[in-house]
Amino acid sequence: MPATPAWPPRSAPRLFVSQRLAEGETIALDGPQAHYLGKVMRVAAGDAVILCDNQTGEWVARVAQAGKRDVVLAVETCLRPREDVPDLWLCPALLKKQAYDWVLEKATELGVAQIRPVITRRCVADKLNPERAEAIITEAAEQCARTALPTLAPPARLDALLRDWPQTRTLFFADEQGGAPARAAFAAHEGPAALLIGPEGGFDEAERAAIRAHPRARAITLGPRILRGETAAVAATALWMGTMGDW
Repeated sequence: MPATPAWPPRSAPRLFVSQRLAEGETIALDGPQAHYLGKVMRVAAGDAVILCDNQTGEWVARVAQAGKRDVVLAVETCLRPREDVPDLWLCPALLKKQAYDWVLEKATELGVAQIRPVITRRCVADKLNPERAEAIITEAAEQCARTALPTLAPPARLDALLRDWPQTRTLFFADEQGGAPARAAFAAHEGPAALLIGPEGGFDEAERAAIRAHPRARAITLGPRILRGETAAVAATALWMGTMGDW
């Protein structure tokens, strides 16, 4: 006898939806999501679609109706609950668009809880399109089979970030002029943490002094080489995840 095909198939498309999911719920999709399912993935009635709501977890749904402009899905079974996320914030200074897109994507893949864009004096950009950034984050989570999305905070100037910093969270500051070895510093400070990464031109001296004077800041080094902003953000996140996170 032929083997019974796996259900849901590994090739089933994945989407995050805004509606809270539950068994027996009906989800009606239109716009880009309906276009993706109908025109790109060419789903038909009875096909499986994997849904996540960033609240309850991952669910399998069947296509109930595939129209030209909308797709209706019937939610069936919860496959796994929403994943636990390590309590790490990433605070990367704004970079050129392509480089920052990469930071958003990789930070999502690596599992940070929150991304807090920072504006410094040497930033080449001073704004971020929130809709575009959220789309990049969501697509990265869908491609990597994640069940949780990082929170995206609005961009904040460095002085405001430091002024409003929570007293219970350690702020690891990647300083190209030197600091404690990152892995040892991470291991020495348990609890909520964040990584502050500078722009393409680095922090200026006044900014560096303000960060170092902050009571929750800890200067770290990522090694003997000067890294680009996007490389430093991803390298530091990966190192923290390997030391204190869920790797």
